[in-house]
Amino acid sequence: MTGVKAATVGRALLGLAAAGLARQALAGISRTAGARALDRVNHRGEPVSLAAGPAFALAASATAGAGAAVEGSPRLAAASLVAGLGCGAVGLYDDIVGARPDQKGDKGFRGHLAALREGRVSSGLVKIAGVGAAGLVAAALLPTTDRRGRRRRGLGRAVDVALGAGVIAGTANLYNLLDLRPGRALKAGLIVGVPLAAGPGGAPAAGTVGAAAGLLPDDLGERVMLGDSGANSLGALLGVALAARTGRLGRAGLFAGLVALTAASEKVSFTKVIERTPVLRELDALGRRPATGAGATPPAPRRASDGAAGRVTAPGQRGAPAGETGRRAGARPAGGGSGTGLAQ
Repeated sequence: MTGVKAATVGRALLGLAAAGLARQALAGISRTAGARALDRVNHRGEPVSLAAGPAFALAASATAGAGAAVEGSPRLAAASLVAGLGCGAVGLYDDIVGARPDQKGDKGFRGHLAALREGRVSSGLVKIAGVGAAGLVAAALLPTTDRRGRRRRGLGRAVDVALGAGVIAGTANLYNLLDLRPGRALKAGLIVGVPLAAGPGGAPAAGTVGAAAGLLPDDLGERVMLGDSGANSLGALLGVALAARTGRLGRAGLFAGLVALTAASEKVSFTKVIERTPVLRELDALGRRPATGAGATPPAPRRASDGAAGRVTAPGQRGAPAGETGRRAGARPAGGGSGTGLAQ
Protein backbone atom coordinates (compact mmCIF):
# COMPACT_ATOMS: atom_id res chain seq x y z
CA MET A 1 0.00 0.00 0.00
CA THR A 2 1.41 3.36 -1.03
CA GLY A 3 1.93 6.18 1.45
CA VAL A 4 -0.97 8.18 0.01
CA LYS A 5 -3.38 5.24 0.21
CA ALA A 6 -2.24 4.41 3.74
CA ALA A 7 -2.82 8.02 4.84
CA THR A 8 -6.27 8.01 3.23
CA VAL A 9 -7.25 4.78 4.96
CA GLY A 10 -5.83 6.02 8.24
CA ARG A 11 -7.83 9.25 8.11
CA ALA A 12 -11.00 7.38 7.19
CA LEU A 13 -10.52 5.17 10.25
CA LEU A 14 -9.80 8.26 12.33
CA GLY A 15 -13.07 9.77 11.16
CA LEU A 16 -15.00 6.63 12.09
CA ALA A 17 -13.38 6.62 15.51
CA ALA A 18 -14.29 10.28 15.99
CA ALA A 19 -17.92 9.61 15.07
CA GLY A 20 -18.17 6.77 17.57
CA LEU A 21 -16.41 8.75 20.27
CA ALA A 22 -18.71 11.74 19.74
CA ARG A 23 -21.80 9.58 20.20
CA GLN A 24 -20.35 7.93 23.29
CA ALA A 25 -19.45 11.34 24.72
CA LEU A 26 -22.98 12.61 24.04
CA ALA A 27 -24.51 9.65 25.85
CA GLY A 28 -22.12 10.00 28.76
CA ILE A 29 -22.64 13.75 29.19
CA SER A 30 -26.41 13.27 29.00
CA ARG A 31 -26.25 10.95 32.01
CA THR A 32 -24.27 13.31 34.23
CA ALA A 33 -25.80 15.21 37.12
CA GLY A 34 -25.06 18.53 35.42
CA ALA A 35 -26.87 17.65 32.18
CA ARG A 36 -29.97 19.59 33.24
CA ALA A 37 -28.01 22.84 32.96
CA LEU A 38 -27.78 22.14 29.22
CA ASP A 39 -31.51 21.69 28.65
CA ARG A 40 -33.31 24.24 26.49
CA VAL A 41 -36.65 24.55 24.64
CA ASN A 42 -36.64 25.06 20.87
CA HIS A 43 -39.02 26.94 18.58
CA ARG A 44 -41.40 23.95 18.50
CA GLY A 45 -41.73 24.03 22.27
CA GLU A 46 -39.76 20.79 22.52
CA PRO A 47 -36.85 20.13 24.88
CA VAL A 48 -33.40 19.92 23.34
CA SER A 49 -29.99 19.58 24.90
CA LEU A 50 -26.76 21.50 24.40
CA ALA A 51 -24.84 18.34 25.34
CA ALA A 52 -23.77 17.95 21.71
CA GLY A 53 -21.45 20.94 22.17
CA PRO A 54 -19.06 19.52 24.77
CA ALA A 55 -19.43 16.05 23.22
CA PHE A 56 -18.22 17.41 19.89
CA ALA A 57 -15.41 19.45 21.43
CA LEU A 58 -14.05 16.47 23.35
CA ALA A 59 -14.32 13.91 20.54
CA ALA A 60 -13.15 16.12 17.69
CA SER A 61 -10.24 17.63 19.64
CA ALA A 62 -9.03 14.27 20.96
CA THR A 63 -9.09 12.54 17.57
CA ALA A 64 -7.70 15.56 15.73
CA GLY A 65 -4.79 15.75 18.15
CA ALA A 66 -4.18 12.01 18.11
CA GLY A 67 -4.26 11.87 14.32
CA ALA A 68 -1.78 14.70 13.92
CA ALA A 69 0.54 13.14 16.49
CA VAL A 70 0.45 9.75 14.75
CA GLU A 71 1.29 11.43 11.44
CA GLY A 72 4.35 13.01 13.04
CA SER A 73 3.10 16.56 13.64
CA PRO A 74 3.22 17.11 17.41
CA ARG A 75 2.93 20.89 17.10
CA LEU A 76 -0.17 20.55 14.93
CA ALA A 77 -1.56 18.08 17.46
CA ALA A 78 -1.01 20.53 20.31
CA ALA A 79 -2.54 23.39 18.32
CA SER A 80 -5.64 21.28 17.60
CA LEU A 81 -6.10 20.40 21.27
CA VAL A 82 -5.67 23.99 22.43
CA ALA A 83 -8.05 25.42 19.82
CA GLY A 84 -10.73 22.74 20.01
CA LEU A 85 -10.84 22.32 23.77
CA GLY A 86 -10.14 25.98 24.61
CA CYS A 87 -12.85 27.41 22.35
CA GLY A 88 -15.24 24.65 23.37
CA ALA A 89 -14.68 25.36 27.06
CA VAL A 90 -15.32 29.11 26.89
CA GLY A 91 -18.31 28.46 24.64
CA LEU A 92 -19.73 26.07 27.22
CA TYR A 93 -19.22 28.71 29.90
CA ASP A 94 -21.22 31.18 27.84
CA ASP A 95 -23.92 28.56 27.12
CA ILE A 96 -24.48 28.00 30.83
CA VAL A 97 -23.71 31.34 32.47
CA GLY A 98 -25.16 33.39 29.62
CA ALA A 99 -28.58 31.81 30.23
CA ARG A 100 -28.78 33.32 33.73
CA PRO A 101 -31.31 36.16 34.14
CA ASP A 102 -28.64 38.73 35.01
CA GLN A 103 -26.69 37.93 31.83
CA LYS A 104 -29.44 37.81 29.21
CA GLY A 105 -29.32 41.54 28.55
CA ASP A 106 -25.57 41.57 27.89
CA LYS A 107 -25.72 41.10 24.12
CA GLY A 108 -23.39 42.65 21.58
CA PHE A 109 -20.35 44.79 22.31
CA ARG A 110 -22.55 47.53 23.72
CA GLY A 111 -24.01 45.09 26.21
CA HIS A 112 -20.56 43.88 27.24
CA LEU A 113 -19.31 47.44 27.71
CA ALA A 114 -22.41 48.35 29.68
CA ALA A 115 -21.79 45.38 31.96
CA LEU A 116 -18.20 46.50 32.50
CA ARG A 117 -19.36 49.99 33.44
CA GLU A 118 -21.57 48.35 36.05
CA GLY A 119 -18.60 46.42 37.40
CA ARG A 120 -19.64 43.10 35.84
CA VAL A 121 -17.88 40.85 33.34
CA SER A 122 -20.41 39.30 30.97
CA SER A 123 -20.13 35.68 29.90
CA GLY A 124 -19.96 36.81 26.28
CA LEU A 125 -16.92 38.94 27.01
CA VAL A 126 -15.25 35.96 28.68
CA LYS A 127 -15.95 33.97 25.53
CA ILE A 128 -14.49 36.65 23.27
CA ALA A 129 -11.29 36.77 25.31
CA GLY A 130 -11.10 33.00 25.59
CA VAL A 131 -11.58 32.32 21.89
CA GLY A 132 -8.99 34.96 21.04
CA ALA A 133 -6.49 33.56 23.54
CA ALA A 134 -7.00 29.97 22.34
CA GLY A 135 -6.56 31.08 18.75
CA LEU A 136 -3.36 32.95 19.58
CA VAL A 137 -1.79 30.05 21.49
CA ALA A 138 -2.79 27.56 18.78
CA ALA A 139 -1.34 29.77 16.05
CA ALA A 140 1.89 30.14 18.01
CA LEU A 141 2.19 26.35 18.18
CA LEU A 142 1.91 25.95 14.41
CA PRO A 143 5.24 25.88 12.59
CA THR A 144 5.82 28.82 10.24
CA THR A 145 8.30 28.68 7.37
CA ASP A 146 9.25 30.87 4.42
CA ARG A 147 9.27 29.80 0.77
CA ARG A 148 12.64 28.11 1.24
CA GLY A 149 11.38 26.04 4.14
CA ARG A 150 13.27 27.99 6.79
CA ARG A 151 11.53 28.77 10.06
CA ARG A 152 10.55 32.41 10.38
CA ARG A 153 11.66 34.40 13.38
CA GLY A 154 11.17 37.88 14.77
CA LEU A 155 8.66 40.18 13.12
CA GLY A 156 7.90 37.75 10.29
CA ARG A 157 6.88 35.05 12.71
CA ALA A 158 4.83 37.53 14.76
CA VAL A 159 2.86 38.47 11.63
CA ASP A 160 2.27 34.82 10.77
CA VAL A 161 1.06 34.04 14.29
CA ALA A 162 -1.25 37.06 14.35
CA LEU A 163 -2.80 36.11 11.02
CA GLY A 164 -3.12 32.49 12.10
CA ALA A 165 -4.84 33.55 15.32
CA GLY A 166 -7.23 35.69 13.28
CA VAL A 167 -8.09 32.74 11.03
CA ILE A 168 -8.69 30.36 13.95
CA ALA A 169 -10.73 32.78 16.06
CA GLY A 170 -12.55 34.16 13.01
CA THR A 171 -13.57 30.70 11.82
CA ALA A 172 -14.78 29.84 15.31
CA ASN A 173 -16.94 32.95 15.24
CA LEU A 174 -18.25 32.27 11.73
CA TYR A 175 -19.48 28.79 12.61
CA ASN A 176 -21.15 30.22 15.68
CA LEU A 177 -23.00 32.63 13.39
CA LEU A 178 -24.08 29.72 11.19
CA ASP A 179 -25.54 27.68 14.04
CA LEU A 180 -29.02 29.13 13.64
CA ARG A 181 -30.84 26.12 12.20
CA PRO A 182 -30.63 22.37 12.93
CA GLY A 183 -27.66 20.81 11.17
CA ARG A 184 -26.51 23.98 9.41
CA ALA A 185 -23.16 24.42 11.16
CA LEU A 186 -22.31 20.71 10.99
CA LYS A 187 -23.15 20.57 7.28
CA ALA A 188 -20.95 23.60 6.65
CA GLY A 189 -18.24 21.86 8.66
CA LEU A 190 -18.46 18.77 6.48
CA ILE A 191 -18.34 20.83 3.28
CA VAL A 192 -15.15 22.59 4.36
CA GLY A 193 -13.63 19.72 6.34
CA VAL A 194 -13.80 16.85 3.82
CA PRO A 195 -11.44 18.49 1.27
CA LEU A 196 -9.12 19.54 4.10
CA ALA A 197 -9.04 15.99 5.46
CA ALA A 198 -7.85 14.72 2.09
CA GLY A 199 -5.01 17.22 1.82
CA PRO A 200 -1.61 17.67 3.49
CA GLY A 201 -1.76 17.59 7.27
CA GLY A 202 -5.42 16.65 7.10
CA ALA A 203 -5.61 14.52 10.25
CA PRO A 204 -7.17 17.28 12.40
CA ALA A 205 -9.83 17.87 9.77
CA ALA A 206 -10.53 14.12 9.56
CA GLY A 207 -11.25 13.96 13.28
CA THR A 208 -13.44 17.06 13.03
CA VAL A 209 -15.39 15.67 10.08
CA GLY A 210 -15.95 12.34 11.82
CA ALA A 211 -17.30 13.93 15.00
CA ALA A 212 -19.56 16.21 12.94
CA ALA A 213 -20.96 13.28 10.98
CA GLY A 214 -21.56 11.32 14.18
CA LEU A 215 -23.69 14.09 15.73
CA LEU A 216 -25.45 15.33 12.59
CA PRO A 217 -28.48 12.97 12.82
CA ASP A 218 -29.29 14.12 16.36
CA ASP A 219 -28.84 17.77 15.39
CA LEU A 220 -31.11 17.40 12.34
CA GLY A 221 -33.63 15.53 14.48
CA GLU A 222 -33.69 18.49 16.88
CA ARG A 223 -32.77 16.35 19.85
CA VAL A 224 -29.57 18.30 20.49
CA MET A 225 -27.89 21.60 19.64
CA LEU A 226 -24.21 22.45 19.29
CA GLY A 227 -24.52 25.71 21.20
CA ASP A 228 -21.54 28.04 21.47
CA SER A 229 -19.39 25.20 22.77
CA GLY A 230 -19.74 22.94 19.74
CA ALA A 231 -19.91 25.66 17.08
CA ASN A 232 -16.82 27.46 18.42
CA SER A 233 -14.88 24.21 18.66
CA LEU A 234 -15.91 23.14 15.16
CA GLY A 235 -14.82 26.42 13.63
CA ALA A 236 -11.59 26.60 15.63
CA LEU A 237 -10.48 23.12 14.57
CA LEU A 238 -11.19 23.87 10.92
CA GLY A 239 -9.37 27.17 11.39
CA VAL A 240 -6.30 25.29 12.62
CA ALA A 241 -6.44 23.00 9.58
CA LEU A 242 -6.73 26.02 7.26
CA ALA A 243 -3.93 27.97 8.96
CA ALA A 244 -1.63 24.93 8.99
CA ARG A 245 -1.72 24.51 5.24
CA THR A 246 -1.49 28.16 4.18
CA GLY A 247 1.33 30.65 4.15
CA ARG A 248 1.24 34.32 5.03
CA LEU A 249 -0.67 35.40 1.93
CA GLY A 250 -3.16 32.57 2.29
CA ARG A 251 -3.80 33.40 5.93
CA ALA A 252 -4.18 37.07 5.09
CA GLY A 253 -6.76 36.24 2.41
CA LEU A 254 -8.69 33.94 4.73
CA PHE A 255 -8.64 36.49 7.53
CA ALA A 256 -9.89 39.25 5.21
CA GLY A 257 -12.73 36.99 4.05
CA LEU A 258 -13.71 36.14 7.62
CA VAL A 259 -13.73 39.81 8.62
CA ALA A 260 -15.91 40.63 5.60
CA LEU A 261 -18.40 37.85 6.41
CA THR A 262 -18.58 38.86 10.06
CA ALA A 263 -19.17 42.48 9.11
CA ALA A 264 -21.82 41.42 6.60
CA SER A 265 -23.64 39.43 9.28
CA GLU A 266 -24.32 42.68 11.12
CA LYS A 267 -26.32 43.97 8.16
CA VAL A 268 -27.48 40.91 6.21
CA SER A 269 -29.28 37.83 7.48
CA PHE A 270 -27.42 34.69 6.44
CA THR A 271 -30.67 32.78 6.86
CA LYS A 272 -32.49 35.06 4.41
CA VAL A 273 -29.67 34.74 1.88
CA ILE A 274 -29.85 30.96 2.16
CA GLU A 275 -33.63 30.95 1.81
CA ARG A 276 -33.44 33.10 -1.34
CA THR A 277 -30.80 30.86 -2.98
CA PRO A 278 -32.37 27.59 -4.26
CA VAL A 279 -29.26 25.41 -4.03
CA LEU A 280 -28.37 26.64 -0.56
CA ARG A 281 -31.99 26.40 0.59
CA GLU A 282 -32.29 22.76 -0.48
CA LEU A 283 -28.95 21.84 1.04
CA ASP A 284 -29.81 23.64 4.27
CA ALA A 285 -33.15 21.81 4.57
CA LEU A 286 -31.75 18.39 3.62
CA GLY A 287 -32.50 15.87 6.37
CA ARG A 288 -34.23 18.38 8.60
CA ARG A 289 -37.66 17.82 10.11
CA PRO A 290 -40.38 19.73 8.23
CA ALA A 291 -41.72 22.86 9.85
CA THR A 292 -44.93 22.45 11.80
CA GLY A 293 -47.70 24.10 9.83
CA ALA A 294 -50.55 26.14 11.23
CA GLY A 295 -53.11 23.95 12.87
CA ALA A 296 -50.89 20.88 12.79
CA THR A 297 -50.91 18.49 15.70
CA PRO A 298 -48.05 19.34 18.07
CA PRO A 299 -45.32 16.68 18.09
CA ALA A 300 -44.98 14.31 20.99
CA PRO A 301 -42.50 15.18 23.75
CA ARG A 302 -38.92 14.39 22.81
CA ARG A 303 -35.85 13.59 24.83
CA ALA A 304 -33.78 16.54 25.88
CA SER A 305 -30.63 14.83 24.65
CA ASP A 306 -29.41 11.51 23.34
CA GLY A 307 -31.58 8.52 24.07
CA ALA A 308 -29.07 7.27 26.60
CA ALA A 309 -30.13 10.05 28.93
CA GLY A 310 -33.42 8.32 29.55
CA ARG A 311 -35.34 11.48 30.50
CA VAL A 312 -38.51 12.53 28.71
CA THR A 313 -40.10 15.85 29.58
CA ALA A 314 -43.17 17.61 28.31
CA PRO A 315 -42.44 20.64 26.11
CA GLY A 316 -41.98 23.86 28.05
CA GLN A 317 -41.55 22.17 31.43
CA ARG A 318 -37.93 23.23 31.84
CA GLY A 319 -35.14 25.08 30.13
CA ALA A 320 -35.40 28.55 28.66
CA PRO A 321 -38.86 29.56 27.43
CA ALA A 322 -39.35 29.21 23.69
CA GLY A 323 -37.93 32.28 22.00
CA GLU A 324 -35.30 33.05 24.65
CA THR A 325 -32.51 30.81 23.44
CA GLY A 326 -31.75 32.98 20.42
CA ARG A 327 -30.69 30.27 18.01
CA ARG A 328 -33.53 28.26 16.50
CA ALA A 329 -36.03 29.83 18.85
CA GLY A 330 -37.33 32.72 16.79
CA ALA A 331 -35.53 35.37 18.85
CA ARG A 332 -32.58 35.91 16.56
CA PRO A 333 -31.00 39.35 16.57
CA ALA A 334 -31.21 41.50 13.49
CA GLY A 335 -28.56 40.65 10.94
CA GLY A 336 -29.00 36.89 11.00
CA GLY A 337 -27.17 35.98 14.14
CA SER A 338 -24.66 38.63 15.02
CA GLY A 339 -25.61 38.16 18.62
CA THR A 340 -24.45 34.55 18.65
CA GLY A 341 -20.83 34.99 17.65
CA LEU A 342 -17.92 36.80 19.21
CA ALA A 343 -20.03 39.92 19.32
CA GLN A 344 -22.49 38.26 21.65
